[in-house]
Amino acid sequence: MASTSTLWHDMALVALRSIRSQTLRTSLTIGIIGIGIMALIAMVTATESLKANVRQEFSSLGTQSFSIGQVRSGGIFQGRRTTPSSPIDYREAMRFKRESLGDFSVTASVFGTGMATISKGNLRSDPNVTVQGVDELFLPVSGLDLALGRNFTPTEINNGSAVVLLGKSVVDRVFQSWEEPVGQYVLVGSQRYIVAGVLESRGTSFGRSQDNQILIPLLCVRRQYSDEGRSYNLTCRVNQAESIQDAVESATGFMRMIRGDAPGEPNTFRIRQSNQILETLLKATDGIALAAVFIGLVTLLGAGIGLMNIMLVAVSERTREIGTRKSLGASSQAIQTQFLVEVIFIGQMGGVIGIAAGLAAGNIIASYFETPLVVPWAWMTLGVILCFVTSLASGYYPARLASKLDPIVALGRE
Repeated sequence: MASTSTLWHDMALVALRSIRSQTLRTSLTIGIIGIGIMALIAMVTATESLKANVRQEFSSLGTQSFSIGQVRSGGIFQGRRTTPSSPIDYREAMRFKRESLGDFSVTASVFGTGMATISKGNLRSDPNVTVQGVDELFLPVSGLDLALGRNFTPTEINNGSAVVLLGKSVVDRVFQSWEEPVGQYVLVGSQRYIVAGVLESRGTSFGRSQDNQILIPLLCVRRQYSDEGRSYNLTCRVNQAESIQDAVESATGFMRMIRGDAPGEPNTFRIRQSNQILETLLKATDGIALAAVFIGLVTLLGAGIGLMNIMLVAVSERTREIGTRKSLGASSQAIQTQFLVEVIFIGQMGGVIGIAAGLAAGNIIASYFETPLVVPWAWMTLGVILCFVTSLASGYYPARLASKLDPIVALGRE
């Protein structure tokens, strides 16, 4: 046992001396492995961050809500191709909200524009503010909170009063830091609104600010922006997650009646549960992750081929050393093991550096899109294993070649 440990200790010392004596080659080899593993870890880290962001965005909805909206693309129903549906208009949305008998809360909303300018005096926002029309239940049903002020009242919604809820980014652009926004007037385009409240900051999602928006009553959108071709969205929230399927069935039947869908014909609207949307998005990110892993593995394969070529050059340059060691009694197995120890040691150094660089690069990408920072421990562990396997596979042939050298021939080479 002692002799075996001594042998491995001696091999490690020889490997370290060899690595130090070939600084340029060692650095190049470490760099090749490091780049390969960095590409893999960076891509995986970025996609894991994206998935974490998707989960975070839908966490407020949980599994207790579903949405009803326009079918914007065709599909297949009972073997027949379907076409995009007509928009859900204001009358249909209001009837569903007013008359639905299901045990759930309903909120209606509609997109106004994504190119509004909000101003107050000489201060104005960028001309890319999103305007959305909502009702008094939009905040509680959608899981949104207010940082300041109050929500819309039912009377304001029914009358289409000129009141507005501002996102934090808009407030920062059109108000001084010492000003109280609530109760003041702002211009939305050319229309004057009084500020009822300020939305709680939600940060960004997929690189886009969620605070660069304002909410106004539904009738204000109809009045200020054309209602032609505009489709309304309905979001429903049940009190108990267990009753959501019953609520979906009830909502589907009532909406089919409102839309005049004939028996046996497909729905002229789409209905989605929040967890189904989450699953769809996660599947999409899984596809991105799979592509990222494939690219990373191809890069690592290229790194392994480069490592093997460098080790072949190293064997060619160290033939006299190999011949000397064999003439002094070193076995072929010892020579082979020696080279494998070197290449594995170099590979693991490259792996550690690559994992650290990949983790940093992935989270830099995540910070650019303002998605959560993550540490993919499982993938980092796999990265260490992949470095070991790649090093072993890349170094085996050169090490085997070195062990087969004839000492007389090796010593005779210049």
